[in-house]
Amino acid sequence: MRQVREVLRLTTAGVGLNEIARRVGVAPSTVRLTLKRLATAGLRWPLPAEMTDSALETALFAAAGTKQGHRRHAEPDWAEIHRELKRKHVTLTMLWDEYIERCPEGYRYSRFCELYRGWASRLSVTMRQAHTGGDKLFVDYAGDTVPVIIDRLTGQVRPAQIFVAVMGASNFTYAEASWTQALADWIGAHTRAFAALGGVPKLLVPDNTKVAVIKACLYEPQVNRTYAEMAVHYDTAILPARPRRPRDKAKVEVAVLIIERWLLGRLRHRRFYSLAELNTAIVSCCGSSTTNARSGGSVPPAGRSSKSSTCPTSTRCRGSPIALPNGAFAGWVSITTSSSKVISTACPTALPATRWRCA
Repeated sequence: MRQVREVLRLTTAGVGLNEIARRVGVAPSTVRLTLKRLATAGLRWPLPAEMTDSALETALFAAAGTKQGHRRHAEPDWAEIHRELKRKHVTLTMLWDEYIERCPEGYRYSRFCELYRGWASRLSVTMRQAHTGGDKLFVDYAGDTVPVIIDRLTGQVRPAQIFVAVMGASNFTYAEASWTQALADWIGAHTRAFAALGGVPKLLVPDNTKVAVIKACLYEPQVNRTYAEMAVHYDTAILPARPRRPRDKAKVEVAVLIIERWLLGRLRHRRFYSLAELNTAIVSCCGSSTTNARSGGSVPPAGRSSKSSTCPTSTRCRGSPIALPNGAFAGWVSITTSSSKVISTACPTALPATRWRCA
């Protein structure tokens, strides 16, 4: 409002429009529009001493936001019309007839259709996903972590990551805590999630995190080699979500939100001194709304959703329960030979907490 007062003062002093624009530091068109608003509001220099910036703004922009012309007619409820069009035997002509009966002075049919199509073009396009039992398992990590005290003397704290997996059809949710989001914890969390599910889904839908997808692509994403071999081992497939398309994995996004609110929120006042203690607390915290948890390795598993008790195993995953023999986790490393040839080889490491689940 300081510039508005300066424009009005310089205009009263007889300064030209271009000179006012140069002094104030705005475009001449802005000065012209400001003078027009001042004339419409009937304001002259000097302004009353009691006129504050808020009062001046109200006087200048009192008519702002009102549209003239076709907007003078009664505006239909476009959202309601959009919903009605989805019903059987309903056409835009029929809805316009009903609109004219309520508002005889409203829009004619051509303008009515034009305005509706303009409104509908601004809607975001979404597709409803229909999930079948045992088809997809959505996996991701929660954004928030849980502090774990690893040294009681110094009070050193290490954040624990929360792995979340949810079935598409039944909303069967599995969660557990791990130290990192590294490949070993990622693979181990999957094996324990399969054990809790009692089977293996047809598809795994991860985010484009580096531990799962080396190079994100809309058409041919490059999946981590170890992760891909785990999928082959379990006779399943990996279908990463598209880059920057969170609606592709909306199931796990909602599951993460529920875990953060109903699980991490309830544990915010508790102190944990080990990862096993945190996972035990996760199970006990979910006890009021979950069924019994099932152990899969040295780390206790996490809780399930309340729907797990009402959905039989056959609706969550295909196949019958499978034994869990001991196994080894192997990562792939690149080695440069004497002839400067780069080859990839498996580098197995012992992973007691991870058990392969063979079909």
